[in-house]
Amino acid sequence: MTKRRSVTALAAGAAFTLLLTACGGDDDSDSSGSDTTTDDSGSENSDTDNGDAEEGGQGSLTVGGADFTEMSVMQEIYKALLENAGYDVSIQTASNREIYAEALVGGEIDVVPEYAATFGEYLNVQANGPDAPTDSPVATTDAAETVEATRPLAEEEGLVLLEPAEAASQNGFAVSAEFAQENDLETLSDLAELGEPLVFAAVEECPDRPFCQPGLESTYGLEFSEMLPLGFSSPQTKQAVADGEADLGLVGTTDGTLEGLGLVLLEDDQELQLADNLVPVLNEEVAGDQAAVDALNELSDVLTTEDLAALNAAVDAERQLPEDVASAYLEEKGLL
Repeated sequence: MTKRRSVTALAAGAAFTLLLTACGGDDDSDSSGSDTTTDDSGSENSDTDNGDAEEGGQGSLTVGGADFTEMSVMQEIYKALLENAGYDVSIQTASNREIYAEALVGGEIDVVPEYAATFGEYLNVQANGPDAPTDSPVATTDAAETVEATRPLAEEEGLVLLEPAEAASQNGFAVSAEFAQENDLETLSDLAELGEPLVFAAVEECPDRPFCQPGLESTYGLEFSEMLPLGFSSPQTKQAVADGEADLGLVGTTDGTLEGLGLVLLEDDQELQLADNLVPVLNEEVAGDQAAVDALNELSDVLTTEDLAALNAAVDAERQLPEDVASAYLEEKGLL
C-alpha cells in the first residue's frame, strides 16, 4: 500500500528550485506583445477568427510557469509540441507559483508544466487552509495516486491535470562514483547496510525537514556524524562530496552536472520522497481541445528523470539555449 506522508515542510526538489534565479528563458510580462488577445474582463480569447489563429490553425495559446532552467526548457518543449499541433504559442514566465497559478486560473495562461506533489499541496492549502497538508494530504509517493487525489481540487479552480510523466524532480542523495563503486552502492538501503556514520552536506534546515535527515534516519536507519550546511544541490555541496569531505550530498534528481563531477545518485528505494513528477496543468477551456491534450500526453509517455537531467545539463553546463535543447529532444524522440 502506498504510504501518505506529511508535507508540512515540503522539501521536494521543486520546492527548492522555485527559489533559484532563472538560468534561461524570456520573461515577457508585457501582454501587448503577446500572441493572444483579451476580452473586456482580461481573460484570454482564443477566437479562431483572429489573425494569429489563422496562422496557427488551431488558435492561440500561452504556456506559463516559473523562470528557472528546468521550467524554461519544459516551457519550450510545450511550446514546440503545441505549435506542431497547429497552435500559435507564446510563453509567459513568473517569479513564483502564486503568480502564474493565478494567471492560469484567470485564463491569461493556458497551460503550465507542474510538479504533481507540490502543486497538489499548493491547491490543498488554497482550498483547505495551511494545516491541510498535515491533516488531509493529497500528495503521496505514487504519481498516479497524487494526480488523481489532486484533480477534484484542480476542478474547483477550473483546472485539469493530464497524465504525469515518469520524470520526477525531487530531493536526491548523491555519493562519489568512486565511493559507490568501492562499496557496491546503488540504493540508499545499500548505503545504510554499511552501518557507518556519515558526513552529510545539505541545507541548514535539513535536520528539521521530514524528507531530509529525519526521513533518512527513520526510513533507512542512516546515521550522521556531521552535517555540513552547504545548500541544496549547490556547487559547495557537490564539491564536498566529490572531494571526500562529505560522504553524502543533498542534490536534485534532475541536476545535470552530477556525472561531470564524478557523482552518482542513490536510488530512493524505500520511497521517502513524494511524487513530484512532471504533469501538464491546463485550464478547462484548453483541456477540452483534444489536439492540445494529445500533444502533451505524448510527451508524458516518454519523458524520464534522466532525460530531464540531460536537458538541464545542456543548458547549464553546455550553455545551449532552452529552445534549441527542446527542439533537439523532441526530434530525437520522434515527437516533431
